[in-house]
Amino acid sequence: MHPNKAFHTRSAAANLAFAAGRGFGTLAVVAEAAPLLSHIPFVLLEEGLIEAHLVRSNPIARALLAGPLQARLAVTGPEGYVSPDWYGLEDQVPTWNYVAVHLAGPLELRPAEELRGHLDRLSAEFEARLAPKPPWLAAKMPPDLLARMMRSIVPVRLRIEAVDGTWKLGQNKPEAARLAAAAHVGGALGELMQTPPED
Repeated sequence: MHPNKAFHTRSAAANLAFAAGRGFGTLAVVAEAAPLLSHIPFVLLEEGLIEAHLVRSNPIARALLAGPLQARLAVTGPEGYVSPDWYGLEDQVPTWNYVAVHLAGPLELRPAEELRGHLDRLSAEFEARLAPKPPWLAAKMPPDLLARMMRSIVPVRLRIEAVDGTWKLGQNKPEAARLAAAAHVGGALGELMQTPPED
């Protein structure tokens, strides 16, 4: 995470809400002195837990067979290059603005009996975002095909013990310079730069 405290003003609750709204991140663990990464959809549960699943052959899933591992889930948002010319100030350098939230804690395999409930919660979360489309349900699949597919994945759970967020949006620049750069950046990142969130 960026060390400048100006970019770490959001509360844990705001960072968790951002992560939950994204629902997709990069899971990282260290096993046998090498980082292992996996890109996963997930659901944030109210109890401060992340539930997800991995393909059974995933190296992280295999490493978890020996027991829980400390893990970090990195969830990223809008990002982009900022040219120093856009600030209208002298002595500026190129930079990259972005939003990123890290959730850290122990990651463990869960019993196979929990998999179907997790998959139902995961699909319900993302299908709801497609409303008014009627939601897809696992019950629409032939039971034997669903069972076969479920045998290839394993449920995992991350207990959140630390939350950190970087919202690097030009808050360390004079307002006029930040707004000028935001107009050039545009899109979702430009909108965040116009009014960096505080709480």
